[in-house]
Amino acid sequence: MKKTGFILTASLILCISFSLISCSQKETAAEKQVIQISDQDLQEKNAAVYRTREVRGRTRTYLSLDFSGIEKPASPEEFKQYFHFPPIRQYNTGTCWCFATTSFLESEMKRMGKDPVKLSEMHTAYWEFVEKARRYIKEKGESYVNHGSEHNAVTARMKDYGAVRASDYTGLLPGQTEHDHGKLLREIKNYLEFCKTNGYWEEEKAVNYVKSILDKHLGKPPEAISVNGQTLTPREYLDNVLKLPLDDYVCFMSLKSFPFYTKGEFKVPDNWWHSQEYYNVPLDDFYAAIVSAINQGYTVALGGDVSEPGISGENDMAIVPTFDIPRRLIDQDSREYRFYNRSSTDDHAIHLVGYKETGAHAWFLIKDSGGSAHQGQFKGYYFYRDDFVRLKMLNFMVHKDAVADLLAKF
Repeated sequence: MKKTGFILTASLILCISFSLISCSQKETAAEKQVIQISDQDLQEKNAAVYRTREVRGRTRTYLSLDFSGIEKPASPEEFKQYFHFPPIRQYNTGTCWCFATTSFLESEMKRMGKDPVKLSEMHTAYWEFVEKARRYIKEKGESYVNHGSEHNAVTARMKDYGAVRASDYTGLLPGQTEHDHGKLLREIKNYLEFCKTNGYWEEEKAVNYVKSILDKHLGKPPEAISVNGQTLTPREYLDNVLKLPLDDYVCFMSLKSFPFYTKGEFKVPDNWWHSQEYYNVPLDDFYAAIVSAINQGYTVALGGDVSEPGISGENDMAIVPTFDIPRRLIDQDSREYRFYNRSSTDDHAIHLVGYKETGAHAWFLIKDSGGSAHQGQFKGYYFYRDDFVRLKMLNFMVHKDAVADLLAKF
């Protein structure tokens, strides 16, 4: 009994000793790692500041970044740019998806050697509301209806309803100069809620009533337009004049919830019809494809999160502050964590139209229809830094030829 107790005591002492040595080694390794990160990644140490802003008559206080020490391109002229029409504002609408993708398709016309035409965003938005209402009725109220949508909704609606020029359909009533879809959406949602409450599922009658709401707020879209002396339907104009290769545009995402190099659903509310036509690739491929496309002369429609302390309309730029995450630690998992906990959401769509490399960073010239992009010196433009694109951009659309090597992996 005593001998056994001695052995147990000695063993216990040895275990404790080894544990202490092991913990000491782990702490030393952790300390070294912290030192390494500090040396490599925190040389640019960003300061967090609080700012105030007037929002609808109320003062809002929010966390931001001290942008005073950030080196950025001096102007859009420093970027290698590709054709795009000047930025225009979406005003009080949730149609960034339509403004960004329409701008992208206009640039595509120029890239393909066509005469670019300023197209109507509101023609597409009108029919998108119609199709949202139609699905809501078909699904008996189990479908999402709101302002937002995705890039591939634009190509889908054009396939169904064609396209018209901006001069043919503005979506503005006489005397209006700014878009405002607040009352429009409320009326549509109230009517659809009435349908659900009363079990009213007559599709064509319900859709026609939604069209009457749209006509009241946006005006009725043209059934035909005059083009070079010809009378064409919007579909004929798309097919015979614009000749956009709508089937040639592909969308990408980078999420761990699906196997890489497979297609799946981009699971966000604005993908209201649950499209599964998204190519899922690792982050390095995702980012490299964006850079490769813009360097080949293809512009890109991007979608992602723009609600972080590192984005500022007043300063025309978007970066990831070191107090969020050092650039070296931005990887698939840190990106996934933010998507999972909803700190990275699919809340805005923009159009990538230019690129510039500096010694330390790459910068992307972004054409943006949102209000914040018009607060700074360069109205309608942002400068996105490489770290912001890697961490906060969640999906993109591009012509398939720009990503042929990547598509070959599927």
